[in-house]
Amino acid sequence: MAEHKHGTMNTEANEKTYEGFITFVTRSVIAILVFLVLLAIFAR
Repeated sequence: MAEHKHGTMNTEANEKTYEGFITFVTRSVIAILVFLVLLAIFAR
């Protein structure tokens, strides 16, 4: 088994994935809120 030294892992890919996930979730929540507001206004 390979030796692992604590703190040597390259986290660049993980950080980019996390940043993309946060962006996706933020945009999705905004889109859902806009949809709900428009539904409340026009669905009578």
